[in-house]
Amino acid sequence: MTASKEWHSAAALKGLPGTPGTERSVNRIAERLDWQRRKRERGKGWEYHISALPPQTQAALLAKTSSTPTGLLGNCSQRCSTSAVPGVVPSGAGFSSAGFAAEVSSPANRGELWARFERATAGQKARARKTLAAVDAALKMIDHKVARSRAFAEAAAAHGSSRATLYRLYRDVRAYDRADWLALLVSGHAGRTVTAECSPEAWEYFKADYLRNEAPAAERVHERLARAAAEHGWTFPSVATFVRRIKREIPRPVQILARQGMEALKRAYPAQERDRSVFRALEAVNADGHRFDVFAKWPDGEIGRPVMVAWQDLYSGKIVAYRVDKTENTDAVRLSFGDLVEHHGIPEHAYLDNGRAWASKWMTGGVATRYRFKVKEEEPLGLLTALLGKDNVHWTTPYHGQAKPIERAWRDFCESVAKHPALAGAYTGNKPDAKPENYGSRAVPIDLFLTVLVQEIAAHNARKGRRSAVCQGRSFDETFNESYARGPVKKATAEQRRLWLLAAEVSSARANGEITLATDRRNRYWSPTLADHAGEEVTVRFDPQSMHDKVYVYTHDGRFICEAKCIEAAGFNDTEAAREHSRARNQFKRAARDMLTAERKMDAVEAAKLLPGVAPGELPQARVVRAFRPNQRLEAPKPRELDPAERAIQRRLIAEQSQPQVVQLHDSPQERYARACSLERRLGEGLPVEETDRQWLTNYQETAEYRGQKNFHESFGLQADLQAAEQ
Repeated sequence: MTASKEWHSAAALKGLPGTPGTERSVNRIAERLDWQRRKRERGKGWEYHISALPPQTQAALLAKTSSTPTGLLGNCSQRCSTSAVPGVVPSGAGFSSAGFAAEVSSPANRGELWARFERATAGQKARARKTLAAVDAALKMIDHKVARSRAFAEAAAAHGSSRATLYRLYRDVRAYDRADWLALLVSGHAGRTVTAECSPEAWEYFKADYLRNEAPAAERVHERLARAAAEHGWTFPSVATFVRRIKREIPRPVQILARQGMEALKRAYPAQERDRSVFRALEAVNADGHRFDVFAKWPDGEIGRPVMVAWQDLYSGKIVAYRVDKTENTDAVRLSFGDLVEHHGIPEHAYLDNGRAWASKWMTGGVATRYRFKVKEEEPLGLLTALLGKDNVHWTTPYHGQAKPIERAWRDFCESVAKHPALAGAYTGNKPDAKPENYGSRAVPIDLFLTVLVQEIAAHNARKGRRSAVCQGRSFDETFNESYARGPVKKATAEQRRLWLLAAEVSSARANGEITLATDRRNRYWSPTLADHAGEEVTVRFDPQSMHDKVYVYTHDGRFICEAKCIEAAGFNDTEAAREHSRARNQFKRAARDMLTAERKMDAVEAAKLLPGVAPGELPQARVVRAFRPNQRLEAPKPRELDPAERAIQRRLIAEQSQPQVVQLHDSPQERYARACSLERRLGEGLPVEETDRQWLTNYQETAEYRGQKNFHESFGLQADLQAAEQ
């Protein structure tokens, strides 16, 4: 026969059953699966050994390179050819099923034949190779004119078999291609296993009881099957037979899904290997929180386990920013991201955990969160949304470590930080049943913990020998710095810095432009510019740790409006504050009056003169006129007689009305009160006062306005309002 090649190039393997259609893909799979290879004798590239290839690929190669036997098989080609024995079905112990023989004879199904060979045990394969060697030895002797019976007897004796068995096996395989004999002999040997009798109903019962999430033991399932079989007359084999059949006929993924659930099935699939070399330094970051297994004491006396919020550069693996607090909260997330932007720059992508501190509206408002909160149109843009954009903030899958590489760093810190000798006695253990003997014996000061943490993070970033595809033996620091020096980096402006220092909240401006915050309704904020946004909803950015400072007001789409100062409540008797408030109010009034004068170039009278005259329309003549007929006669009422006192009052009023009166109008309460003070001063000095002024003063002194103005100016003085009135 033509000797089959043992080594094959990628060009020869491409497109064969079990291999991809391109040389590049073949080389990639070979590298991943570690195929046995060697340098090509001619040309460039690699050659791969046939034993390392998939079974279906081996079968295809053997089918291409094999022909009718020569050499070792000699002149028996006529006896071994398929055409010489048309329609022969192998018989004997090796092949009891004609259907299987027909299946094997089809070239399209040879892949399945070799797949069965691959699933055979090492002992079965060794026996098949021994049998094939004996058959080849017998055929070689037949080529040298040795009688067939003697040849098979000598070969069988040399290989520890009987002549009848060896010849029967040869007879079973001779109708097929020589390249498939080895696989046929293995499959034939395995096919001699006797299948125990089992009712179909019993098999279905066993599967129904065994393949469920409760994962019952096979022995208990078999016991229940025995009771059901006695009731229904089923036949069934042993529990070991059932287990073997389950393994043989039910794919393992199906078993895992049925008995362990979907999460276990997901773990059974190889994890995706994420190539981080597609990034550059600071192009993408991921973040998470970690609670240390250490008791620490805070300055206020509280004892607890500190929580670190950290940001990791995805390209290098370096921890680039972090903050420590009592809990994983929005302030820690916000300030740690501020440190990242301040010291390194603004990343392009952020991969976040979906906890409340990360998915809050202050951080990611406007981003469609997968697990928390609803996105509202009126919601302010969060810090990360404003800096990175909605499409560049990504949520990681819960309980999926491949999506959060930073969790690998947590495992390092559990050893290097939590078990640091400086923190001895404060370690809590990483689970309830793993508490150390000295549990709770010490709570280290938080300053000491932070000192250790800073040192260990620096050591973590500087440790050499990192084996990732990006680092290649370098440290995280070296890898980050090398890429950081070459790549573009976005630095934050003063306006952007305000974003990460401040929280955001939506508020409605009142009619006077004043705004309040739901975070602290005790404080009021105002700016003259806000008067133009009265009744509108605005976004207010503020520092939660300094609520008495100014706030920054934006429109919903992020346009800056103004800074609004906090209006502090003054004491009830604080006269200086009252004077300051009065001066500010007068300035506000004067500014508005000046702006009105500048804007209004024409008064109302002049505008009225520009209107065209409108002639009254002609009244149409009524077509139907209805006469008025009262039901009863109307008589004018008779006047009532006045008494002498009423007549005197009537005469006095008529006399007063007959005299001309001049009334001076005063615009404001301050001006009216100033006029009253002036009249009171003239009367006190004995100076003449007109009767109309005297009467006006008498009536004004009885009003609440007069009493209020008098009390105010007795307390704070009249000078400020008198100056305002003169202006």
